[in-house]
This record gives sequence, C-alpha cells and structure tokens, in this order.
Amino acid sequence: MPKKRSGGGLSPTQQAAKFLGVSVLAGAVMAGIALPAAGALGLAAKGSVQGFDDIPDNLKSPALSQRTTILDSQGSQIATVYSRDRTVVDLKDISPYMQKAIVAIEDSRFYQHGAVDLKGILRALNQNAQNGGVAQGASTLTQQLVKNYFVEEAGDDPTKVAQATQQTLGRKIRELKYAIQLEEKLGKKKILENYLNITFFGEQAYGIEAAAQRYFSKPAKELNLQESALLAGIVQSPSRYDPVNDEAEATKRRNTVLQRMADVHDISQQEADAAKEKKLGLHVSRPKNGCITAVKGASFFCKYVEHVFLSDPVFGKTKEARAKIWNQGGLTIRTTLDPQSQESVQTSIKSHVNKSDKVAAAATLVEPGTGKILGMGQSKPYGYGKNETEYNFSVNYDMGGSNYGFPTGSTFKPFVAAAALEQGRPATQEYSSPYKMPYPSPVQTCGSKPWTNQANEQVPNESKSEVGPYRLKEAMAKSVNTYFVQMISDIGLCPVMNQIDKLGVVQGNGDKLPQVPSIALGAKGISPLTMATAYAAFASRGMYCTPIAIESIAQKIDGKQKSLEVPKSTCQRAMSEKTADTVNTLLSGVIDSGTGQQAGLTDRANAGKTGTTDERRNAWFVGYTPNLSGAVWVGSATQKVKMVNITIGGAYHAKVYGGEVPGPIWRDLMTGALTGKDSPAFNLVDIPDLDKDKGRDDGDNGDDNGNGNGNGNGNSTNGDTIGGLTDGGTFPTPSFSIPEGWIQGNTNTGNGNGGQRG
Repeated sequence: MPKKRSGGGLSPTQQAAKFLGVSVLAGAVMAGIALPAAGALGLAAKGSVQGFDDIPDNLKSPALSQRTTILDSQGSQIATVYSRDRTVVDLKDISPYMQKAIVAIEDSRFYQHGAVDLKGILRALNQNAQNGGVAQGASTLTQQLVKNYFVEEAGDDPTKVAQATQQTLGRKIRELKYAIQLEEKLGKKKILENYLNITFFGEQAYGIEAAAQRYFSKPAKELNLQESALLAGIVQSPSRYDPVNDEAEATKRRNTVLQRMADVHDISQQEADAAKEKKLGLHVSRPKNGCITAVKGASFFCKYVEHVFLSDPVFGKTKEARAKIWNQGGLTIRTTLDPQSQESVQTSIKSHVNKSDKVAAAATLVEPGTGKILGMGQSKPYGYGKNETEYNFSVNYDMGGSNYGFPTGSTFKPFVAAAALEQGRPATQEYSSPYKMPYPSPVQTCGSKPWTNQANEQVPNESKSEVGPYRLKEAMAKSVNTYFVQMISDIGLCPVMNQIDKLGVVQGNGDKLPQVPSIALGAKGISPLTMATAYAAFASRGMYCTPIAIESIAQKIDGKQKSLEVPKSTCQRAMSEKTADTVNTLLSGVIDSGTGQQAGLTDRANAGKTGTTDERRNAWFVGYTPNLSGAVWVGSATQKVKMVNITIGGAYHAKVYGGEVPGPIWRDLMTGALTGKDSPAFNLVDIPDLDKDKGRDDGDNGDDNGNGNGNGNGNSTNGDTIGGLTDGGTFPTPSFSIPEGWIQGNTNTGNGNGGQRG
C-alpha cells in the first residue's frame, strides 16, 4: 500500500487515484447513472463520503455579501461599510476583455464542456502524474463557483471555511453534483457573471467591480486588455500574484494570461506581445471601509446608525439575525443627517476646542416635531491614536457612548419648571429662595416612602447676593438653586419623574433617574442626544418625538432591490402647549438677560439654558429655536479635569461657565445650521415681573470661593466611566455620610461645598 509523504500529503499514486475516481464518477454522472459514490466506487472508508443520490438536489445561491453605503439626507455618501468589499454588477457591465481573460486562464473550454470537463480531468491527471504532484487542477468555472458558494456561506467562521475548502473526495462529489445543477439552471453567461462577482481578487476586494476599483480606480466595464489579464491572473493565488506587493511576480502572471488568450485565439499574438510590453499601470485606491472614513466628521453618527441597526428589533428578532443582514450588506441607508448642520457642528467645535485640549466638546442637533438627528460631532476624532477615541460622547452607553453620560447641572431645571406648570403652579410662582437652606424634608416620591434629609444637608445658591424671594422667571434666568429645590419640594418628586419620563430623559446607562431632590440641580449623567431631544419638545410646543437617524433602507440582493422597514419616530404629547409656551418664554429670558447671553442668536427667536457642574468638571448649553434643538457639552470624559485656569481652543479661562464656552459653540453651530432656513417665532406668554427690582448678579457667574449648591457632589473621587473603563480601573459604588440613595451623581462624592452652577 502506498505510503503518505513525510509532510502528511498524499503520494503521487494516491493523488492519481483520486483524480481517476473523480473522473470515473464524472463520467458516470454525465452518462446519467446515479451511483452511491462510496459504496459503488469504493473511494472512501465507510460513511465518509455521502451517497451521490443522498446529496440534496437544490443548491441555493447565497446572497453575496456586499458593501453598504450610508448616505446623508441629501443622498451624498457619508461612508461605506462592509465585511467584504463587493459590488455586484451585471455581465454587460464587465469588460469583454475581462470575461475572455478569466475563461482563458481558468477554464478555456468553458463554452465547450458541461459542468465537468472530462478532457480537462484526463489532461490534468496526465500532467500531474508526470510531475509527481498536483501541478494542474481540473475544476471548471462552474465547480469553482460552487466552491465559492460554500465559502461565502461559511462567512468569517474559520471552521466552516476549512470545511468548505477541505481537499476531500466527499466535498468534490458534492461540488460535481451541484455544478451539474447550476449548468442546467443558470446557463454559461450567468455562471460567468456569478463567478466574476463572487471570486476573491486580493487586497480586500471581492468580485470584479471592487477589484477594478481597488487596483485601477475605474469600473469593471472600462478595464482594458492588460488590466483584465492582470486581474484574471490574480485569482489563482491572490497573495502570490499581488501586484501591489510583488510587481515582478504579478507581471509574469499577467503575461501568462495574455499568452493563454492568444493561444485560444481570443486575441492575436501581436496584441498579446504589445500588451506584455506595457507596465502594470496600477492606480490603487486604498480600502475605505468603515465609519472611521466618514466625511465631515460624521464617523460617530455613522457608528450610531450601525448601533441602531444592530439593536432595533425592526431589523430582526435576534441580535444574530440583525448582524447577519448587516454583514451581508448590499444596503443603501439614507439617514437624517443634514450636511449643512453637520458641517456647522464640526466647524464650530473645531473653532472653539482643539482635539489636543485637556477637555472635549460634543454636540448634537435634533429637529423638533420629527426627532430627526441632523448633526452629531465632537472635538476628539474617531480613531485609536493620540487625542482620538472610539467613544461617542453624544449618546448613551448602549449606542457606543459613555457609561453614564455627563452631569447636566442647571440644564435640568426647565424639566422641574415644566412639571410644576403641569401641576397648575403659575408662571409667577414665588418662593423665599434664601441664599442657603437645608434640603426640605420630607419630599413625597412616587412610592409610599418619602425622601427625608436625614443628614441635614444644605443647598446654597451660586452667589451670596442671590437672596429671595424670587419668581420663576427671574429664578430661571439667574439659575437660583434654592428656588428649584423649594419647587421640587412643593410639587413632590413624582410629577418631575413623570415629566422626564414623557421627555425620554434617562441616565447615560439607560437607567431611570433616582427620586432625590438633587436631580433638580443636574447631579446625574445624561447624554447630549437625550438633552437635545427633550428640549426639542419645548420647541415643538410640547410634542416629544423619539430620536431617529435612518430615513430609509434599500437592499439589493441577486440584482433585485427591496425596501426594508425602518424605525419610526414616536411622537406624543409630553406637556400642554401652554406649559411649553411658558417654558419657551422663561428660557428666552435666560438668553436675553440671564446666564446665556453669550449664546444668544441675533437673527431669530431662540431659547436655552446654561449648566455648570460641581468643581466645573462639566459645562453645558442646551437651547433651541422653533425648528432646531441642540445640546453642547464640554468637559473631561473621565471627569478628572476641573475647568479652572484652563486653556481651551487656545483661549484662557479662569473659570469655565455654561454660558461662556459651550454657549458660543452652540451659537455658532446653530447659526451655520440655520443659515437660509425659515425663522419662525415662539408663542410667548406674558409673565409679569416682580414689582421690586432686586438688581441681583448673574446666577452663572459664581462667587470667588466657588461655593455651590451643596448637593453632596463636592470632590471627585473616581471619575466617570467611559465604555466600562474608569480612571482607577474600576467603578465602585459611591459611599456617603448621608442617607443611601440621596445623592446618586455618577462621578462625584463629597462634602456638599461643590455644587451645581447655572
């Protein structure tokens, strides 16, 4: 009995026997004799080769994985993403030179034989016997197409790929039977088209269209003779004949193909000789795969779209089902991204914050009344190098963002005001609002157990000059802490919780906010997207719409295009029109005469709120016009940086305020986004002022000692968590000397002297 060679392969005799077995089987099949392969031919040990008749009759052509194109709302390309870079094209869109070249070098008798080329098998058998090894194969293009089907079905699973390509007689037998089926079902032209679309050409290019673009930066239909010969030659061994890395070897292989084309009379010898003298003429286009290549700084929005697709049940009941569709590709995804808004976001951020700064900025724009995300960007670019990040500071953790979002400071106060107005409190509601006071206790929650201030914690205003009484309008403009603590004590926590539920306000990790009075002062981490979407409800007179990023999706499979269902924004009334109009009036005052004057737009109605958190680790401006809502956050992703005596975007700041750094970013990005757009007005209401002018200071310009609201968030100890990573490597549960659950800020613990600034 012949022995195996030392390398574990078959001896020449064994290889010849295999070829002979296949040829006999092929002959039998072509003669219409259905024989059990293993039993009748004795070609394998018992059970190791499936009977020919037992092989399923129907070979389903796999849907070829292709590139997915992501577009903005105007139809311009943002990025392409793919597991395999492939664009399926019709045979008529493939150069005739390419068609002839691949047939000449891979299966020159393609149009003369059936699924199996008996002449080719015998020729290969003879050649291999003479060479003492496998010097020449005998697979037809149809058989190779079947093998590629198996590989395509295997996807990126290495075990399945190995099974699809293993050199066993059993696989060869299945390949033969399916090849016969394809010949009968498809015909030669379709087989050739499918083969050219499925085969791998190296350099991450699958299919002839991707290969033509990769190596020559042109479509497949424009390939000339020598270019076609080069690509046809690569197929046998994409790594060996890679023209990018081995020009000499690739040239030799190209010339072999040219000569073969002359030998089979596809071209004249003179044409072949002339083409051999020419250089390869490469014009390589590097692979541009993934959101990292997105234009106009839209990488983070692109990744958000991907997260939406992979997480929303509308695209499949299971995570695996959604991932299969995404990896299969062939999608054209039209998004809500407005190119004008996106460019304005990036331009404004770049002009105010450098990517190398100690802090970062993030901004998101949302359209009121529709929930469409129109812009999303940040100062730290998408990437893995210095001053780059893969984390999207604008969104929640499950969408690729921070674990907990960022504490919002006084930008939370409008939610408390809305809840009070919905409870029937007048817009002239007045509270004593002393400079400093204990948190009122008890405060009713949504449950049976009220919150109590067991540790007698205090809450001060930003400045000692802020002494009430105040009415709502002035308290909002100056961001008076004690006013809103008294308001939340008056109406209870449950109306506030119900109000933010209607506005989609949750923490960055998806959890609901805790029922503690300090939420009035923005102690919890919330994402910019959440804030922009919630404020959009004020702009749309009380209608809250869930955020959406996808307008439509078309998928092309097997030359047929179909539309996929996409998530729709769900709009519901979150508050009465009167309440929204009142909040709009209040927040217009913030920009006109309050803490947000540096953010104000001069050419249209606008409203907003500043926020600066404990130890100036976060600064916010969230604002809107009737047709656009935007949130801007500036701070340290790890919450380690105190924005005091700091340079941001080349400008020095002794202290950072919400109206000072985020405010101008908001002003500039809104101005650019709205240029040329309509300028509607708010439905403002008349809110009488106090008779006595108290002449108090701007509530956003803290005193020299930095005294804050005493919400228990004094000293940062463990930092925010980004993508599961914390400054100290872990994220311990904060411990306090005050009652458990009273202060649940995500980043800070301490003595109550830090405070949330307006």
